[in-house]
Amino acid sequence: MREKVEAVLDKVRPMLQSDGGDVELVNVTDKGIVQVRLTGACKGCPMSQMTLKNGIERIVLKEIPAVKGVEAVD
Repeated sequence: MREKVEAVLDKVRPMLQSDGGDVELVNVTDKGIVQVRLTGACKGCPMSQMTLKNGIERIVLKEIPAVKGVEAVD
């Protein structure tokens, strides 16, 4: 599962990196929650929660139905 999530995050990274940010996979829990760390310009950005839910989570859920959600961790 972790490899599948990394592959999907690789699709999202260019969008984030174009704005000076990035995303790092921290963990995939047994309950199907993907934990990520937003870095660079994304860290602390007021729009980071929207980026997480409307961008990253939407794409991960679409491509990997076993994932139940995506959350940011520090």
